[in-house]
Amino acid sequence: MAQEDKGRLVWNHSTHLDGLIPILEKLLNYTQISTITPGVIGRARGHCPHLKLRISVPIRGGYKAIARQGKTVQEVFFVTDLSQQELESAIETVLN
Repeated sequence: MAQEDKGRLVWNHSTHLDGLIPILEKLLNYTQISTITPGVIGRARGHCPHLKLRISVPIRGGYKAIARQGKTVQEVFFVTDLSQQELESAIETVLN
C-alpha cells in the first residue's frame, strides 16, 4: 500500500493513553479509515487493567469510540467508510 493511501492521525492533544497511539497507527493501515482523532481524556470509576477500545456511538461520517485503561478514558473519533461491525473487527484484530 502506498503512503498516500493511508489515513491520518490527528495530534490535537499532548497526552494520550499509554499504548493507544501505536494501535491507532496500525488501524490507519485499513484504507477505509481516513482520519483518527484522539479526543478528551477523563476519569472513570471502574478499573480496566488492559487497554480496551470499543465503539460508542455513530457520528457523521464515522464513529466515536472510547479507549479505556486503568481509571482513564479517552474519546477517539474515526472518520471511515467501514460499517460498525467491520470497524469493531479491525479494532479486535489490532488489539490481539
